[in-house]
Amino acid sequence: MPDLAAWTCPAPLADSPTIVMGHGGGGAMSAELVEHLFLPAFRDPAAATELGDAAVVALGGARVAFTTDSFVVRPLFFPGGCIGDLAVNGTVNDLAMVGATPCYLATAFILEEGTELAELGRVAETLGTAARVAGVRLVTGDTKVVDAGHGDRVYINTTGLGLVPDGVDIRPGRARPGDVVLVSGEIGAHGIAVLSCREGLEFSTEVRSDTAPLNGLVAAMLDTGADLHTLRDPTRGGLAATLNEIARGARVGIAVTERAVPVAPAVADACSILGLDPFAIANEGRLVAVVPAADADQVLTVMRAHPDGRDATAIGTVTEDNAGMVVARTGLGGTRVIDLPIGSELPRIC
Repeated sequence: MPDLAAWTCPAPLADSPTIVMGHGGGGAMSAELVEHLFLPAFRDPAAATELGDAAVVALGGARVAFTTDSFVVRPLFFPGGCIGDLAVNGTVNDLAMVGATPCYLATAFILEEGTELAELGRVAETLGTAARVAGVRLVTGDTKVVDAGHGDRVYINTTGLGLVPDGVDIRPGRARPGDVVLVSGEIGAHGIAVLSCREGLEFSTEVRSDTAPLNGLVAAMLDTGADLHTLRDPTRGGLAATLNEIARGARVGIAVTERAVPVAPAVADACSILGLDPFAIANEGRLVAVVPAADADQVLTVMRAHPDGRDATAIGTVTEDNAGMVVARTGLGGTRVIDLPIGSELPRIC
């Protein structure tokens, strides 16, 4: 049994004997669950060294990227996408974040009794189309059905395999002081799009999810010959969680300029009204890149020439100071610590 007394995260982790929604939010509660429950149970020291978007393993002389993900978004359909393309894009992007060329996907559907076949058909069609757009093959899968009232119509699990080129070494631990931090576009759209649809909120401009496959963008970045140190897609926990994971994984500090982080006006307005921080809102078609300063301008130019990176921006630098922390310079000239979110501001967004 795990030693709950050793857990250090704020309540309700150490004080609750049950899972709460925050455990799935991609923040501190999720990290504590992995560190103190799953990793000790699995007893694999190698698994604890770097917890990235995908594992890179040697298989038959090839370097293979391997990842799996589950999607439980509610509602199933939202502005800009649905659970079908989200499942493909999320898994493809996890492979791309280690520099892999995504090749194959497996998909498993968990269906609630009573789900309309027409609705499931729309999800399946969207999933198939997304796979073709991303250039991956769906080669195997599974279907299970649970009793009515014991699911939420459709859950999807996807597992992906890809090939990592020789010489490519992309992982959180490679971030170094002096590196430049880039983001591929405006943040926060996916989480706000799902929230607005789920809660029936209307804003002056419709916010659409940014869900997209990023393997083409990453391939273009690799083609520059730049030594990409770290790539991450800021999904659950948003940009705040991703930057903190990089800072802690590499034992470095990260300093960002708050006004340099691109946020669409509609997303900024929605966050202001609802009291949310755009840094903590999920994205499904954005990436964060940490690159050597000498390569930053070239990589940024290539990103901006690609449809999925046309709003790419340099938002900060990696520092020796404040190791393990992310600090933002505000528009007023002060600073604030961008901490790892505790739980989840917006549950069930992926």
